[in-house]
Amino acid sequence: MEKRKVIIDCDPGIDDSLAIMLALKAKEIEVIGITIVCGNAPVEMGFGNAKKVLKQVGRLDIPVFVGEQKPIQRDYVNALDTHGADGLGESFLPEVDGYEQEMGAVDFLASVLKREKVSIIALGPMTNLAALIKKDRDAFFDIEELVSMGGTFKSHGNCSPVAEYNYWCDPDAAALVYDTMYQRDRRIHMVGLDVTRKIVLTPTILEYICRLNPEMGDFIKKITKFYFDFHWQWEHIIGCVINDPLAVAYFMDRSICEGFDSFVQIETQGISMGQSVVDAMNFYRKNPNARVLTEVDSYRFFRLFISGLLDMEPDELDILQDIL
Repeated sequence: MEKRKVIIDCDPGIDDSLAIMLALKAKEIEVIGITIVCGNAPVEMGFGNAKKVLKQVGRLDIPVFVGEQKPIQRDYVNALDTHGADGLGESFLPEVDGYEQEMGAVDFLASVLKREKVSIIALGPMTNLAALIKKDRDAFFDIEELVSMGGTFKSHGNCSPVAEYNYWCDPDAAALVYDTMYQRDRRIHMVGLDVTRKIVLTPTILEYICRLNPEMGDFIKKITKFYFDFHWQWEHIIGCVINDPLAVAYFMDRSICEGFDSFVQIETQGISMGQSVVDAMNFYRKNPNARVLTEVDSYRFFRLFISGLLDMEPDELDILQDIL
């Protein structure tokens, strides 16, 4: 099987970290770099967290590039209230020194996209991608495929009544990316809250992972405990929603999710700032610029997620369906 080359653009972040681990272990994907953007955590903290994750899975050979430190126009608002003071669930894992790159994230994207056939899985705000459009529009259009964890269609928002955090954090960047894709008749795969909210890591699933692989299970426990507590406090969920790994899983296996093609516009102002306005009824008569995902098979996701993280065959997860 020929692996598809991918750059992970992210803001680690608890669920970003789980997504990075899944991507690095996937047989279908070759991660050629990780670019960091301000979002869940400030960019330098995100850089440090990415290195901690790479160390955990023995992949410090993957280069990590520091990207944009603030949104295009609005003030930066992090999500450390959700992800903990260290951005990694207050696990306070030891820092990993070194591994700084001379090149920044946007320059890396511009250079590599001209040389290679590469897709991007964007797990955070789209500020790096917007900066790439402004720097080198042709390089942006060289992206083979763009999958974005962000937005919402019918589900409520997670940082306002209508907005998902990644698009709310930098709505101008998201708007620019969606508008630019429309101009070239290209489509973003929008992995939004309609599907990610159905991916809940429960205590039972986590304990199952611990029984199968105590070392990996212990690491996941360390970084998700804060996340579990947050979800109980704010949403009364016993478990935590792990948004970002679904974007990686969907890239690996399209049959995990279903959706429809639509024109999508991102609101940049007022009380609906960051809202992804999905023209499902085709009022605007505009060509689609997004594949909006609306349905997910949670069992297929966790089968892929757990077997991938633990280097197991899916058929070995004999009781998984019973515990979901």
